Amino acid sequence: MINILQKYFPDLTAIQCQQFEKLPALYQEWNEKINVISRKDIEELMERHVLHALAIAKVTLFKSGANIMDLGTGGGFPGIPLAIMFPEANFLLVDSIGKKIKVAQAVIEALELKNVQAVHERAEKIDDEFDFVVSRAVAPLSDLANWCNKKFLKMYNHKYKNGIFCLKGGDLKEELKPFGKDVKTWDINDFFEEEFFNEKKVVYLKMI
Repeated sequence: MINILQKYFPDLTAIQCQQFEKLPALYQEWNEKINVISRKDIEELMERHVLHALAIAKVTLFKSGANIMDLGTGGGFPGIPLAIMFPEANFLLVDSIGKKIKVAQAVIEALELKNVQAVHERAEKIDDEFDFVVSRAVAPLSDLANWCNKKFLKMYNHKYKNGIFCLKGGDLKEELKPFGKDVKTWDINDFFEEEFFNEKKVVYLKMI
């Protein structure tokens, strides 16, 4: 199962491979108690959830010490795969639905991830400041921008200025139009050849 990740990320360490390999069984076990992933998708977890999350790692590298919030993380996507990929960055996984955070927390503990926290809270009530916010198809970009508008550090030291990286699909022309040159998109099928990624995109919005 790890092969699909190694195909696109050949430099994964032994520890990262071990952590990624544990994900399918962990989510299978928890999904039987608390349904956070559709039955159809749980069988394709590595492609449709883990690899999808890692599309963000194809467009940016989170540096050591970076602070990242996963807004509306659900069971831990894209935050947990990104936290495995970038063990020197810090991730805060946020969701307003407690049972989903329970799953994310259990996975974090099972993998012994030291760079991740999961909290049951609305994003608007988080007081911290971040380099980036990541999210997966949680809401229109205008809503995401409103929810985390004042949550970005003013200083930046990454290739892209502090802002939002989100995973979206379909025709985004109207949704992105209000943001003009502050928004940038990448087609995920430029990175991953699987049919699932057709029409899926990584979207970046500059927020400082």
